[in-house]
Amino acid sequence: MSNRITVLPAAGRVVPDPEAGDLLPPEGREVPDSAWWRRRLVDGDISLKTATAKPKGAK
Repeated sequence: MSNRITVLPAAGRVVPDPEAGDLLPPEGREVPDSAWWRRRLVDGDISLKTATAKPKGAK
């Protein structure tokens, strides 16, 4: 299984998704953790969506 990350386009940016063949939607998408996406991150085209942990015992 390959690693996957969830990415969101930066404000005002339109980012192609080479795997899906379309543009990255504003709400983001899970994509392979690859050099291509890491380069977009370094260039400021995208940000990583971080999971928000629920407090222990929360439903």
